[in-house]
Amino acid sequence: MTTITYIFGAILIVCALFLIVSVLVQNSGKTGLSGAIAGGGNTFLNKNKSKSSGKKLTRLTVIASIVFVVVALATYLVG
Repeated sequence: MTTITYIFGAILIVCALFLIVSVLVQNSGKTGLSGAIAGGGNTFLNKNKSKSSGKKLTRLTVIASIVFVVVALATYLVG
């Protein structure tokens, strides 16, 4: 195995861990019954804050998934 294969492997591991964490942290978008009972803090500022941070997290997740696929294909072609 060459050095480039090890580097690609390390990048794949980091991307995979980031994807796992980012998908688990993301909001599901549905409050369900618990949100209806508890009230869920539906203020204007909370809604915009969650949307902006949610958009950033979604964008980072998409970028990480694209990097993961590209590096996986590059590893396959090199190795």
